[in-house]
Amino acid sequence: MELAIVGLGRMGLNMCKRLLRDSHTIHAFARSTSSIAEAVAAGAVGVSRLEDLAKLPTPRIVWVMVPAGKATTEVIEQLAGLLARGDIIIDGGNSYYKDSIERYKSLQARGIHFLDAGTSGGIWGLQVGYCLMVGGDKEVFTRVEPIFRSLAPKDGYALVSGPGAGHFTKMVHNGIEYGMMQSYAEGFEILRASGQQLDLRQVSHLWNQGSVVRSWLLELAELAFAKDPDLAAIQGFVQDSGEGRWTILAAMEHDVPAPVITMSLLTRFRSRQQDSFTAKVIAALRAQFGGHAVKTVGKT
Repeated sequence: MELAIVGLGRMGLNMCKRLLRDSHTIHAFARSTSSIAEAVAAGAVGVSRLEDLAKLPTPRIVWVMVPAGKATTEVIEQLAGLLARGDIIIDGGNSYYKDSIERYKSLQARGIHFLDAGTSGGIWGLQVGYCLMVGGDKEVFTRVEPIFRSLAPKDGYALVSGPGAGHFTKMVHNGIEYGMMQSYAEGFEILRASGQQLDLRQVSHLWNQGSVVRSWLLELAELAFAKDPDLAAIQGFVQDSGEGRWTILAAMEHDVPAPVITMSLLTRFRSRQQDSFTAKVIAALRAQFGGHAVKTVGKT
């Protein structure tokens, strides 16, 4: 198929390359000229202005792969002014599902089709494929299915439901990911603190051989520990990109208890504090009511 990809970051560029391997014609646009040049070197047609996408043969298909929020809104609004009835926009970023529902309605009023494609696979997608959770109209999904088939491994894509459902499913997927990573991280810290002189790379590999906790995340842990056994080069600062927060909001809206995902998100917030004021207050209160010792600044 012939389509444009807008956004050539860590995932967008690799998706471009994977589609080119399957002989799709790709028109590649990004703000970074070096990213466009790399896409062109892989076989894509470089696009220097978003306006030039209007020259694509109809019906035009544009895959948007830019950061969620303002960037996605701006790009889709621009595209809506350039495209025509029957054209298709696919948002493969981590957009908030309620935003995707509104975008579907707004574009539908203009006669432009919209699919929200939750995309998982990270920087490994070029090699192993992407898991694609798609929301939207079945007829539109079927028309562009060859794109999903090229990007995904076997059984790695599906139309999960209507508008917004793709990004909703990906949001919950990422919430689960938060909890899984937190559990692994706590377990490895317990192992490290035990004094048993354990090789965490070896344990990661061992657990992936038939144990009930085997997973791709453990494979990645093995790679990380092989490179840096004590993770000495990494600061314990954990950012979040929004999906965990949205998952918790959805859980509250639907009266679903989600303590593991919630605590994994709050732990990320704690990682960003070099010295927690909350912990200081607790230490001060323990000293006040029970005379418990406190550690003062500058002493261990």
